[in-house]
Amino acid sequence: QVQLVESGGGLVQAGGSLRLSCVASGIIFSISDMRWYRQAPGKQREVVAVITSGGRTNYPDSVKGRFTISRDNAKNTVYLQMNSLKPEDTAVYYCNALVYSAYWGQGTQVTVSS
Repeated sequence: QVQLVESGGGLVQAGGSLRLSCVASGIIFSISDMRWYRQAPGKQREVVAVITSGGRTNYPDSVKGRFTISRDNAKNTVYLQMNSLKPEDTAVYYCNALVYSAYWGQGTQVTVSS
């Protein structure tokens, strides 16, 4: 049974930082491409960070230079370091694993106050 469990969300003031974690089980984590998505109320889910099994990363312009994705294969964990947070970063953040199929976590709420 595949499980992705996110943690680290919360309430932070604009300009602050948060670090999200996602622990995976039931998959071969080391060969999985991992992504963080977010979904704000009334908006479509969008990808905010990608890290391939080989460690290559990619970000949309909206978060480039502020967000950093990383992974620890020994801990089956992917991280999202979010700095210089803005109110428009407020959303539910989801962890996604792509290995043969796509798997999702339950999401963690991030709220950035102005």
